[in-house]
Amino acid sequence: MSRSQLVVYAAVAVALLLVGVRAIRGEQGTEASFAAETGSHSGGGSFSVGGQSGDLVVDVTGAVKRPGVYRMPVGSRVNDAVARAGGASPHAELEAINLAARLADGQQVVVPESVPDGGAVAAVGGEEGPISLGTATVEQLEAIEGIGPVTAGDIIGFRDEHGGLSSIDQLDQVPGIGPATMDSLRARLQP
Repeated sequence: MSRSQLVVYAAVAVALLLVGVRAIRGEQGTEASFAAETGSHSGGGSFSVGGQSGDLVVDVTGAVKRPGVYRMPVGSRVNDAVARAGGASPHAELEAINLAARLADGQQVVVPESVPDGGAVAAVGGEEGPISLGTATVEQLEAIEGIGPVTAGDIIGFRDEHGGLSSIDQLDQVPGIGPATMDSLRARLQP
């Protein structure tokens, strides 16, 4: 090997080493900043951060103390998102949502409020508004035209099996849901 070839190989090796070190430091810095961000956010209001690999972004609204958009680790549950939003408000009807459901990127978690007379549960914004696909109960799904108890159960099962759903269109993979039912779902559900 000539001296110039050795210099070129050495320069390439040093460049690769520096790129590797920078990549490792970048990953550690990202993990540290995410840990600091999730552990230190205690002020009022909410914040919005673009999703990073391994994270998902959810909108928590309704009967929570700090509604807003939050970044959560993959695998988080609805209960984690509610806690991240400051917890449920005193008038929240937590029994109306599945706190154990896995979150999906882009999902909106709607925590409903109890009606003042102590009777029925109303979603924030009125009962006729769209239902959150990520937190819909079997009873809420059955209220949609064309959805019976079996199909509602299949939707919940599909959602839980796939760790949540980020789009209404994913429901066309559920047996028994045809084009007419999909139209009803689009009108009554939100991701």
